[in-house]
Amino acid sequence: MTKTNGGAPMEASSAGRAAQLAHERTAHEGAQLHHHHTHAATSSHGGGHHLLQVEDLSVSFRMYDENAPYFKAKQHDVQVLHELSIAVHTGEIVAVVGASGSGKTLLADAVLGLFEPNATVTGRIWFDGERVDAAGLRALRGHGLSLVPQSVSHLDPMMRVGKQVEGFANDLSKAERKTRRAQLFERYGLGPEVARLYPHELSGGMARRVLMAAALMQEPRLIVADEPTPGLEAMTARHVIRHLKEMAQNGAAVLLITHDLELAIEMADRILVFYDGTILEEVKPENFREGRNLKEPYTQALYRALPEHEFFGGE
Repeated sequence: MTKTNGGAPMEASSAGRAAQLAHERTAHEGAQLHHHHTHAATSSHGGGHHLLQVEDLSVSFRMYDENAPYFKAKQHDVQVLHELSIAVHTGEIVAVVGASGSGKTLLADAVLGLFEPNATVTGRIWFDGERVDAAGLRALRGHGLSLVPQSVSHLDPMMRVGKQVEGFANDLSKAERKTRRAQLFERYGLGPEVARLYPHELSGGMARRVLMAAALMQEPRLIVADEPTPGLEAMTARHVIRHLKEMAQNGAAVLLITHDLELAIEMADRILVFYDGTILEEVKPENFREGRNLKEPYTQALYRALPEHEFFGGE
């Protein structure tokens, strides 16, 4: 509506802006509950909204019936994600935890607008208050939205890793790209000589650190980290997550997808328990440490399976 005077439209606009400003100033000390989820003390509603909001996300795949005879198998839809909803705020790490192979990577793919040809995706996603479709999400990659992928196969085997990492910041000058890449390599314990190596010359841990550097080249507002620590020794893994934590505290946000519950408890501000393609419940990290207020049997089993409980998950 373009009308700016005459009573109601202006009043509604002013009231809406006042509500947005009040929402933006909402204090999150104590991780109080609203919007059906809690908030980290460091989180904020920049612009009066969540940085990432996902509502009723469902993903299914068109597949042949594996139980039917080979030449008689018909196609059918297999749903993997079921009406999943999450929100991520500026200034926090939100961890999605669950068993390996349970579909968590599909959530990361959906947030990045990465869909297989046989996928059907429904639901709604907002980034920084703007509703976006798959094309919009793809346009945001490298421009506010970055992925730390699970697989090191994302590295081009035919290109030196220094050039690959620098290529994630095309908005910068050549000199600025080199400087930024060198700073990130130093931060992750990668010497200057690593820039001239090809992916096959890297150890698994080195390759993961290179992927981290690539994802952070443009100082993204939201980092989707899909299992970023396997293959890293414990100290290096925590160094990586601490860097993500530092970025969140400086105004970014992190969606950490992991099966490492101990790491999530130590580093995340909020933990979302993922099971059978959806979010069962949200748990505060301190509640996971102490075994308090765990509502779902699966969440309770995760707690009992921690090392200090001798990995006993029950039935």
